[in-house]
Amino acid sequence: MENHYTYFHSLGLTDANHQKLATAIAVGMALIFIGAGCAKTLSRKRNRLGAQDGVVPDAKITSAGIADFLIDSLVSFQDSILGKENRKYLPITGTVFLYVFVLNVIGLIPGIPAATTSVWTTVPVALFIFLSFNYYGIKEQGCVHYIKHFAGPVWWLAFLIFPLEVFGTFLRILTLNLRLYWNISADHMVLGTFTGLVPYLVPVIFYALGTFVCFMQAFVPTVLTMIYIMLATQHEESEHH
Repeated sequence: MENHYTYFHSLGLTDANHQKLATAIAVGMALIFIGAGCAKTLSRKRNRLGAQDGVVPDAKITSAGIADFLIDSLVSFQDSILGKENRKYLPITGTVFLYVFVLNVIGLIPGIPAATTSVWTTVPVALFIFLSFNYYGIKEQGCVHYIKHFAGPVWWLAFLIFPLEVFGTFLRILTLNLRLYWNISADHMVLGTFTGLVPYLVPVIFYALGTFVCFMQAFVPTVLTMIYIMLATQHEESEHH
């Protein structure tokens, strides 16, 4: 038993990281169940109203209405980058934003460790993004054409460009991980410091700032996911234009 503990400790999976990993898994499971419940409720409402193209929002402000507004905002923003014809990628970009944002915000609650300050959480998120845009790139262009686009437009420079492009693509895993890890870590260190110094008024300001940072640190990887998908799925003829 002690050997197992020593092994996981050497990998960085300490008690604090155990809590962060458990939080990340719990949040993921909760979002899946909530999403499934919302989809079932929406489906029943559509069937009851006989709506084919959507459901008319409630006149009063409700949690469903707020969620609908946020989703519509995300859809509109993605349309500005990928176009309306590429809304099929919304489940990926929406999942990245919602999952990272919820994890970030939960980390602001005293006593709950910020799950996104552990590589056991940030690396899987980065890998999910990496695998997603490469999968869609291969699906849209075919395996051969997708690999060929790493060689660049000039064939006699392919021997130089190809390894650099492949290295740069894999480097995105590291940059996505570090961007999320260090920004959230710095935010929570600042928040913890000022909460300890002045336990009432000042923390309110920093909690508001912390919430904004949580949003931005979910927004940035979401935008990068959209850009990576766009770069991976664009066809050769569009690149020349």
